[in-house]
Order: sequence, then structure tokens, then C-alpha cells
Amino acid sequence: MTFSSGGQFKGGRVKTGGGSRSAAGGLAVGGGLGGIALAVVLVLMQGGGAGDVLNTVLGSGRQTQQIAGGEIGACSAEQANTARDCRLSATVYALDSYWGDVMSKNGSKLVKPEVNSFSSSVSTGCGGATSATGPFYCPADQTIYIDLSFYDLLESEFGAKDGPLAEEYITAHEYGHHIQHLLGTTRNIGRDKGATSDSVRLELQADCYAGMWTGHAATTVDPTTGITFLEPITPAQLADAQAAAQGVGDDRIQEGAGMSVNPDTWTHGSAKQRMDWFMVGYEQGTLRACDTFAASTL
Repeated sequence: MTFSSGGQFKGGRVKTGGGSRSAAGGLAVGGGLGGIALAVVLVLMQGGGAGDVLNTVLGSGRQTQQIAGGEIGACSAEQANTARDCRLSATVYALDSYWGDVMSKNGSKLVKPEVNSFSSSVSTGCGGATSATGPFYCPADQTIYIDLSFYDLLESEFGAKDGPLAEEYITAHEYGHHIQHLLGTTRNIGRDKGATSDSVRLELQADCYAGMWTGHAATTVDPTTGITFLEPITPAQLADAQAAAQGVGDDRIQEGAGMSVNPDTWTHGSAKQRMDWFMVGYEQGTLRACDTFAASTL
């Protein structure tokens, strides 16, 4: 999706580096690209064992200590359309505005998540993580963590198609996990695995929330400029969004790593499930429509 000409973003919304040292409490909630499942695949491909996997995914589990970092500065819409860091910052501003309105209409208040663009590794309220973990949301510190170089890693290891739309979709998915946290959804589910598990339903709901934002992004106005954040999505861009959702299905990740497809191990859902629920959000655009936990079939 393309940010509207004339748009301006003041910066400061996305932190860089920093995070928290020797983190404690709370398990990280899914990644837009298969998160924990992908982390396991990458560690094993690189010769790591079970201990390496656990260290990568869960971290140390100790008390947090904040570490100073920087922030992404002001960007224009033109910069957001060409540079990853500016695109991340602008996307977060657009998500803030959209979800602030949705939450208000549903009788809730949006507490904005923190967003951290780290490099290589970071310690969080949910433990330590590396680029291989993939983008993820940590409910313990209400922060979205993204290493922008992860997109290059995914492309080189799995041949995934990178692009602005894929990056925006992933950011919207992780923001969806924050909405789940605010609404209490995350606290009320089990952490089981499998094609119809609570874990998969949680991830598919975040995909649906990403679809909600995508469907309304071109009508969400930046209150500081009076300009819509994004231009209307084209059929080609919608097709790219659908492909992005499909490309990060658990079955696709397992196939890409040369593994057998095993639905019993899924935590995010199949390619078809992820695309279908993204489209539910895109076409119906309501929290109620995105209630994957009430769905008899996924």
C-alpha cells in the first residue's frame, strides 16, 4: 500500500535499540511470519539444538532493566514509501489512528503499544530474542519488536517475496496482538498447538485484525494533516496482501524448510486459513466478524 502524497510523520513513535535486559514474565505472542515456529526452523537449520531453540524463543526469564536507545525520526510519505524504517513508523501512526477509533466505538480506550526496531538481538519483558525469532508482540511490556533485517533473512532462507505490503501486513498483525491483549483475549486462552487450537485461533484473529486495518487504511485520516494515511488499495496490492498471508502459513514454512507438513504442531494456521481470515477482516471489518474463537470451522 502507498502512503498518500503530502503526508508527514513527526517521528518518535518507534524506538530503536534499547529494550530491556534480562527480561521476566509473559510468553511472547506470535510473529506475523510464523514467529516461534520459524525461529525453531532457523535455529535447527543453522545447526543448533534444543537448548539453542529454547534460549532463542524464551530468553532468560529474569527481571527487566531498561536500556537506553534512539528513535526513528520525522519522515515524509515519500520516504515511507521507499525506506523500511520510515515505513514502519508511518504504519504504526496509521494503526494508532485506526484502532483508536475502533476501540472508542466499542466502548474501550486504546493504550498505544510501544514499538521497538532492534538490530540482531534484544531482551524484552518476554525474554531474549534474535532476528530469527521474527517480529513478535510481548504482552508483558506491551511492545512490538521488529528487526527490519529479518525480511532479508526470510527472503534468503525461504525465498519469500518481500515488499512494502508484506511489511505493513506484518506490523498490522503484531498490532492486532496488542488489541487482543487490551481486550483480554490473550489472557483467556490455552497455549496448545494444532490446526484448531487456541494458539491458531489467536493468530488467525490477529490476521483478521490486520485485514480490518487494510480495508480501512485508505479512509483513515491523519488528524495532524487532514490527509488519509494511505491511497486506495489496488486489486494488485490486495492480491499481494493475500499472497503475503498465504506465504506465512505453518504448512508453507514447514515445506520451505524441507519438513513434513504436520498440523498437530501448528501455532499460526495454514496458508489458506491465514488468507481466509485476513479477507474476513478486509471485507467485513468488525471485531465481531473476527471472533475466531466462536467459529465452528477455521
